[in-house]
Amino acid sequence: MSLFKQAPPVKEEWSACLAALGQSRDKAEYGRLFEHFAPRVKAYIIRLGMTPANAEELAQEALLSVWRKAHMFDPAKANASTWIFRLARNLCIDRLRREKIQFYELDVDEPDPDEQHAGEHAVLATRMAESIRTLPEAQAQVLYLSYYEGRSHSEIAQAIGIPLGSVKSRLRLGFEKLKQVWGESS
Repeated sequence: MSLFKQAPPVKEEWSACLAALGQSRDKAEYGRLFEHFAPRVKAYIIRLGMTPANAEELAQEALLSVWRKAHMFDPAKANASTWIFRLARNLCIDRLRREKIQFYELDVDEPDPDEQHAGEHAVLATRMAESIRTLPEAQAQVLYLSYYEGRSHSEIAQAIGIPLGSVKSRLRLGFEKLKQVWGESS
């Protein structure tokens, strides 16, 4: 089992993925797009003023529109994230108009939430991956399963066959060592 996932594709690769989806209607390509963009679209819609429940529903609608309209995507006119966020924004505006709720539009110059701090996040992600590699394998494994795969402590215990208390201990020890590596005092 590899401890680190492959880095997510850059915006040009997402554009190529979306263009390929428009041609092939490949469900695996759509799954990759959905996994990457669904949480980002939901967060964006919440920032537009929708409730989390409505944002979830609109994010689902937006990504369904991606499936339906992928053949209309033109990578020469926009990158994938711009196109997908525009679909979501338009759906949000339509919903707000139907419900006659006042809409507050974000600044046009506001950066794409997907790319806002991409460089900084890449540096931090690389540094964190290098730091985790310095940990004993048992600690690195539970940290990876918890924070990169999003598994609960009990799921980790079941997956690797150790008691729940051991999972918690390994996480605590791993965090203490990461604090030392990053130069933070406990």
